[in-house]
Amino acid sequence: MTRDGIGDETPTLDQARKQVEHYGLEADPQAVLVAVRLISAGARVGRAAEAHFARFGLSTGRYRLLTDLEDHGGEKSPSRLADDLGVSRATVTGLLDGLEREGLITRRPSAEDGRGTVAVLTARGAQRLRDMAPEHFGRLEAMVGGLSTEERAVFLDLLARVVRGSAALTAD
Repeated sequence: MTRDGIGDETPTLDQARKQVEHYGLEADPQAVLVAVRLISAGARVGRAAEAHFARFGLSTGRYRLLTDLEDHGGEKSPSRLADDLGVSRATVTGLLDGLEREGLITRRPSAEDGRGTVAVLTARGAQRLRDMAPEHFGRLEAMVGGLSTEERAVFLDLLARVVRGSAALTAD
């Protein structure tokens, strides 16, 4: 194992080669290594994001839901939130319950469908987003501060391609 410069041990190309050979596979060890390190980096960034949002009394999911409401005029149906956030309706219900308890959102009957409800961003919820914005965006910028503008553009392109490829993990 080698160090990645920030304290966690990561697989090496030699380890990936040994595993591929051990299982008698034709897989490209470098491709396997990139995927494994990406999964590890995603988990690390996810943990850091949760700690970051906890400073503001939120989670990543709660923040995403609040910003989605704000970006769409302050209200949206729970089913549409679930679709747009890529989570289950049960997950959205749990997020909404917690946000409603804190007064960051409220629910009201849907004007379009009397049987349904919509989640509505409250003034308190909008204020929470405004209050956290300077620190939040400053920390996001610092997170990628080691990359040049050009490197960030390349990274965004590469990331989009990897995200499209992630379907390979769930394909039947």
